[in-house]
Amino acid sequence: MGIIYSQFCLDFQIPSEMARLKLRELEQYLGELEGFQEPKVKLEQYETRPHIAACMLHTIEASFGDLDGKLVADLGCGTGRLSIGAALLGAQLVVGFDVDADALNVCKENIAEMELDNIDTILCDVREITLRDKQAPFDTVIMNPPFGTSSKGIDMEFLRVALSLTRGPVYSLNKSTTRKHVLKKAQQYGVKAQVIAQLRFDLPATYKFHKKDSVDIEVDFIRFCNN
Repeated sequence: MGIIYSQFCLDFQIPSEMARLKLRELEQYLGELEGFQEPKVKLEQYETRPHIAACMLHTIEASFGDLDGKLVADLGCGTGRLSIGAALLGAQLVVGFDVDADALNVCKENIAEMELDNIDTILCDVREITLRDKQAPFDTVIMNPPFGTSSKGIDMEFLRVALSLTRGPVYSLNKSTTRKHVLKKAQQYGVKAQVIAQLRFDLPATYKFHKKDSVDIEVDFIRFCNN
C-alpha cells in the first residue's frame, strides 16, 4: 500500500537572517551534522558531502529563489543534510522522506541539534508515495537519489515521484555517465531538464568492498521543470 500524501496547513517562520546565509557559512553548518552510523549498501547510502550540498542549495536559492518561503520535499533525505540546509535557507517547511528508520533517527537528532522546527520526516518507500488528490502539495523537490547501482532504474523512479509532487522545479544529483538517459527520460515525462553544473562527488570508502580511500565521481546537478 502506498503512502498517501495530502496538503496541510503551514504556520512556520524562519528568521530572515538564516535565509541570507553565505555559502561558506552554510557549508560549515552542514559539516557539523552527523552522518550514517551504519550505512546500508542495498540502499546505496552515501552522504551528500557538505560542500556539494551547500553549493547545490545555495544555487537553488541564489539563482532561482526556490527555497525561501517554499514548501520543500526532500526525497531519500537520509540523515537530513539537504533538508536542514533548505530549512536554513528559509524554506517555510521541509518534509524529508526516507525508507530507513535508522537514517531518520539520525536525521531527527541533527534537526534537534540545529534547533529547527520547520522540518518534518516521514518513514516510507519514496516509490510508493501517492497523492490523495491531483493537487501537487510541494513548491520544490530536492534529492540526491540512489544512482541505481544496486537497484537499476531507481533514480528514474525517484524522478517520476518527484515530478508528481510539485508543479514547480525538481533538483537532483545524477551520475554524469547517465546524463543522456536522464535527459531522454525527462523528455518522455514531458519536462524540461537543465544541467546546471557538473560536480565532483568525493566518495569516501564506506563499505568493506571499497579498495580505495576515496573515489571522485562526476555528478550532474540538474533542474527539472514542469513548465
